[in-house]
Amino acid sequence: MEYINSDNIIQKNPTAITLGNFDGIHLGHRALIDITKRKAACLNIKSVVFSFFPHPMFMFGNRETAAVIVSSSEKRLILEKMGVDIYIEYPFTKEFASMDPEKFASEIIFERMNCKVLVVGYDYHFGKGAKGNYDLLKEIGQKYGAEVIKVPSVNLYGERVSSTKIRQTILSKDMELANELLTEPYFVYGKVTSGRHIGRTIDFPTANIQTEEHKLLPPDGVYATKTEVDGKIYQSMTNVGTNPTVNGAERTVETNIFGFNKEIYGKYIKTYFFSFIRDEVKFSSIEQLSERLRKDKLETVNYFLSEEFRKWENKY
Repeated sequence: MEYINSDNIIQKNPTAITLGNFDGIHLGHRALIDITKRKAACLNIKSVVFSFFPHPMFMFGNRETAAVIVSSSEKRLILEKMGVDIYIEYPFTKEFASMDPEKFASEIIFERMNCKVLVVGYDYHFGKGAKGNYDLLKEIGQKYGAEVIKVPSVNLYGERVSSTKIRQTILSKDMELANELLTEPYFVYGKVTSGRHIGRTIDFPTANIQTEEHKLLPPDGVYATKTEVDGKIYQSMTNVGTNPTVNGAERTVETNIFGFNKEIYGKYIKTYFFSFIRDEVKFSSIEQLSERLRKDKLETVNYFLSEEFRKWENKY
């Protein structure tokens, strides 16, 4: 997959494009991407996911609480796995945000990107004042001989699937529902860094995952997870939080990988979250922490044997 993170996006050959922020790449996003890929294959042209960086929420929302479900690197991993030909993260600046929608559609999408098929969601808006919409894209697309497709919303359990809904679900610790909405488990991807090594002293060594800035993390607590190292997936349990029992100060993501004893500092790993086990607690001693971790491990192992996990067991 070709990755472009600049405004140097000129395509000499025709393209099929889907437009959006694609945070989470959930069920609804995948419908857009699948249609784009099918159209591209039929016309023997390149499929393109055209997104923006940083996410517009950081410009127009509350920057202190803004967070993305998937980081930039995580999004690239997912899109490459989906077989997208080109992924673009167009620079989202104040100047770009004030661009007239007609100019964006004409000059950037249909001219510079040589777009022949454009796929958008039913409620997609863009440009200055968010005045651009499907009807405008269809009108401009006709001038360039391009097909513009509007895709209806995707619903699950009677409710529209959206990035906002998934954020709420993750923050309520309902990882099972979040994963259904995402179609694959929510995950954290990052480099393993050196920690305080306290886990080793109680036979629960952890891999400390350095997450990207503004990554949305679940609430503090212990989760049943699986961790991918060098292409192999292991059962694990993961703590998100500050480790109050040992007076931790920074919020971290630390994963205890079952049956794993290799040194992996500096490696990039993926940890998939499946189920919430318990809240993070400050224990009165290391011994109490160790005892509780043994129970957490048993609960995690039992979860992976449960009917609840069965829908994922052949994939992860």
